[in-house]
Amino acid sequence: MTLDIFTALVAFALVTVITPGPNNLMLMASGANFGFRRTVPHMFGIGLGFPGMVFLVGIGVMQLFDLWPLSYTILKVLSVIYLLYLAWKIAHAAAPKEAMTEGKPLTFLQAAAFQWVNPKAWSMAMSAITLYAASRDIPAVLWVAGTYVCMSLISTTAWTVMGKQLRLLLKSPARLRMFNWAMAVLLVATLIPVLWPAQS
Repeated sequence: MTLDIFTALVAFALVTVITPGPNNLMLMASGANFGFRRTVPHMFGIGLGFPGMVFLVGIGVMQLFDLWPLSYTILKVLSVIYLLYLAWKIAHAAAPKEAMTEGKPLTFLQAAAFQWVNPKAWSMAMSAITLYAASRDIPAVLWVAGTYVCMSLISTTAWTVMGKQLRLLLKSPARLRMFNWAMAVLLVATLIPVLWPAQS
């Protein structure tokens, strides 16, 4: 991979992981509700789970959709159902003091598994492989996946810290409730491009 292509890949990866989407909205909500330390497993689940997904997509998962188009429709339906469930959980999250004992942030495995039903993650993974590892050879796919590991570290940290800082403004249960509902609505809004894709 040449330097100019790698530079473009880094820029592409950073832009795609740091812009608002299900992962980042959930991290911000988790940072606000549970704090930074308790959100770390969630961060690592995304930071390693998504690049792992990119690698598997690159070495052959995309071919499944070509061979069995119905599988993509099934994936889309499961994604919508699960995101609606997560939005409901965020909207009804406990107040900070209650969250310390009752609430549970996503674990590493839950966050990693979530990538497989995250519509934005699928779009990012397939676009990255198509643009930067079209040959589908393992070294090229590893370069793409490795770049996402580094960029995800920046993104997950930034969004969790943002949520933790908001925690200081959300000491009032009423404010936290409003914030959680806003995050839930935004999470549902991320489904709009999936359900109603722009017509070219």
